[in-house]
Amino acid sequence: MGKSQNGENLGTDGVSDGGDEKNNPDELSSEPCFKFDQILKDVDQFIEKFDSGENNFTCIDQFLEMVDSEIAAYELREASAKFGLNMEEDASFFEVVKRLSTIIRRLEELPSDSGAASCVNRAGSAHHRAMLLSESEFRTLLDLNMDRNEGDPRSKTEEEFPYFSTESIAIMNQIASTMIFAGYEAECCIAYSGLRLKALDAELSKLSFENINVDDAERMSWESLEVEIGNWIHIMRHCTNNLFSSERMLCNSVFSEHPSIAQRLFCELATSLTMRLLNFPNALVLPRQYSTEKLFKFLDIYEALLDLNNMEIGNNLSAKEFVSETSMVQCRIGETAVSIFSQLENSIESDNAGRIPVAGGAVHPLTRYTMNYLKYACEYKDTLEQVFQKHNEMEELTVDKVPENYTEKDDRCLQASPFALKLMKVMDLLDANIEMKSKLYRSHSLRYIFLMNNGRYILQKIKESTDIYDMLGHSWSRKRTSELRRYHKLYQRETWSNVLQTISHEGVQVNGKVSKTILKERFKNFNALFDEILKTQSTWVVSDGQLKSELRVSISSVMIPAYRSFVGRFQSYFDNSKQAGKYIKYQPEDIEELIEQLFEGNTTSMVRR
Repeated sequence: MGKSQNGENLGTDGVSDGGDEKNNPDELSSEPCFKFDQILKDVDQFIEKFDSGENNFTCIDQFLEMVDSEIAAYELREASAKFGLNMEEDASFFEVVKRLSTIIRRLEELPSDSGAASCVNRAGSAHHRAMLLSESEFRTLLDLNMDRNEGDPRSKTEEEFPYFSTESIAIMNQIASTMIFAGYEAECCIAYSGLRLKALDAELSKLSFENINVDDAERMSWESLEVEIGNWIHIMRHCTNNLFSSERMLCNSVFSEHPSIAQRLFCELATSLTMRLLNFPNALVLPRQYSTEKLFKFLDIYEALLDLNNMEIGNNLSAKEFVSETSMVQCRIGETAVSIFSQLENSIESDNAGRIPVAGGAVHPLTRYTMNYLKYACEYKDTLEQVFQKHNEMEELTVDKVPENYTEKDDRCLQASPFALKLMKVMDLLDANIEMKSKLYRSHSLRYIFLMNNGRYILQKIKESTDIYDMLGHSWSRKRTSELRRYHKLYQRETWSNVLQTISHEGVQVNGKVSKTILKERFKNFNALFDEILKTQSTWVVSDGQLKSELRVSISSVMIPAYRSFVGRFQSYFDNSKQAGKYIKYQPEDIEELIEQLFEGNTTSMVRR
């Protein structure tokens, strides 16, 4: 049970028999109302005149008889809830107990030989019983697992945590105020903290919280951990957004007359519960290395901890412990996130993927993975900014090294955030990797298609993400666009310049006359080159519709006019239509239609060219 003011356990030794057993337990006093009021009036006068030395202990004896009678009436009630049946009577009882506390303090000021010793002993006994009753009822009210009687007006509880009715909270407030006024603050707080922590633990159990330690985490598969992480984040956010705010309101309501006590109790409860919740993220950062795709779960954990850390908790010792532990775990999760993100750099640098190029010059899987990864990562931009900023602070760095290839003067390179600089580094590594892989193609034309495919894919992903675009800067995108145009020109020159030479008007005449031999050779060479290009490049892949259209249009704009002009001028030099048909395999309209078949990726694989 409780303790006395000296710290001794409250017991039943020395407690009176509870008065006349014939008293009706639902009636707090059998004395007439006017006598009750008169006794209180006499007691108040005793307290007021105490310092003058006019001490009439007769009224105190009568008052103690009345107190004993009221306590006995409450003790004899069969209901598990002693208070709450009549709020006015309860309020009167608590006022009487407060008067009793005041009388005891006054009587203890008298010398031991003043003749008040017996009065002091009797008052102390009544006071002890009142505190015993108050603490017992306080615990009963706080215990959410108690059996509620149907006739109990407090059996109807709120549907939401902490499930107390307004009436119950009002009674707990009166009890707490009375116990603290009587010098039983420690007993009141111990009872409150113990049972509220029990209630909070019960809430965690309802939410399927499991206290997973390092050993448990090491044995679990990532799939199982992922489920637990999701559940933990749900629980943590529920605590931050609901449980803690409700618990704070309850503390403030029960201890409304003592805000400092309410703040301290809430802080201790929140800290105790949080220490349990932090065991899980602590267990995650120790046992293993995590692959790059695990980053986002750790960022979710970090954000949940950030919300918790931003919660106003107070400034006492428990609050400092709360902030310290939460910040420490948040820092560990942040460092794990930095380590995971850095593995993306390592994977790009170490990705050789054999010596076989991607079929058809298509977008490389590494390019797709990296850009989709960065796009998703930038949905956590603010969190990653903070994570890398704190990482740099821990490393005693003010700014990361600027990527070597990042020299655009109009971009804010030196003012870029640590995460933006990390992003630039990843893009430089990806560019270098793509360049290296492009050299696996023997065909220069296909090499440029590969570079265009990957470059366009990267640009499109950047345009889709405002965050990536802003961090890399306009100059970065402009430079990459210029590179794509350069690759386009190089492709066109490498692929079609030889074809255009075959249909050039120059060199067809010998001694001022058109040479049929040369003309036939020209058409034969054109047909062979065009057929080879058509056969080969129809298997190449350009997945971006706009890029594919741009390539076809640019090819047509050069080839169709040149071919139409060549055919139109020299077709008549063949002896007959049969001979013309033998060498002029395609009409200009045919060339235009066939160009539309390029870059469709008609085969699933290709021989290295």
